[in-house]
Amino acid sequence: MPTARRRSICDALVTGPDGIRVGWEIQYHHISPSSVHRRSASAVDSGITPLWVAKDRTASLIDRAAWARVDDMPWKDIAGGREMVIRGGYRHLEVWRCVPSSDRHCLLSEGAGHCGGMHADWFLPALCQLERKPVHLEDLVVSSATGESVPVYVPNRGSGRAGRHMRVTATDRDLWKELVGEKKSLPVPEQEEGDETTFADQEIDRTCRAGDEGWFVSDSRPIRDLGQPTGGFTLPRMPARHSERPMLITSVERAAAAAALGCTVWELGPCAECGQLMRRYGRNAGRVCAVCRALLNRR
Repeated sequence: MPTARRRSICDALVTGPDGIRVGWEIQYHHISPSSVHRRSASAVDSGITPLWVAKDRTASLIDRAAWARVDDMPWKDIAGGREMVIRGGYRHLEVWRCVPSSDRHCLLSEGAGHCGGMHADWFLPALCQLERKPVHLEDLVVSSATGESVPVYVPNRGSGRAGRHMRVTATDRDLWKELVGEKKSLPVPEQEEGDETTFADQEIDRTCRAGDEGWFVSDSRPIRDLGQPTGGFTLPRMPARHSERPMLITSVERAAAAAALGCTVWELGPCAECGQLMRRYGRNAGRVCAVCRALLNRR
């Protein structure tokens, strides 16, 4: 479908109730990385969020724009209503505390120890510790148009240029921005080295080797959809979410809270995580309430 400026053409344009426009690009055949960058940038200039769909783990469009990978299904199955499960390109954010009891390994020591900090990483739904339902293509069509699913770009560890494009929930995106201070969801598309199409000036090998003994390589393209966790980030502790409104509490409420907690009025203070009144000062005081402490220990 051509856009209003006719500078970009997408296979399908879905417009959400709040005016969010998502341009779907169903790309089952090879496309050069420069074409992916150019068409994605053209769509963004036209106010459209591009979303590419591939069926091959070696597709060159993977991680060069927001993408999703599905199984290579016969057209009869698709026409018959068979659900298309997204195998790659959609991730969930998981945050955990790096302690010996954690099921996740330390990102800093590569599993050799525990740093005691907080780690955050992006995982495929099947690799999450919390049970995540598979994401289907038809669900992504709806969630991307309503803003529940958003594109995110996460640089690789130790590399400021290379990174991962992915689709995530808006809640996970907001938490990630709060953790790392990320301001941009998508980077400016760049021309990559070795991006031009070249020709070997060799005759096409038309020999059919079906049934022949031996090993023949038919595709030398590297696998780009590896499914590994990406974007690992570590911080000493979870940042406190401070309320935009100051805490207003009367003297009667403060006295009642002190009586319930078994402390004096001057020992009361807000929890560093949720802001709930707790025994914050004096002997046997803490920085977080019992509920937040239990949540942090489970991460």
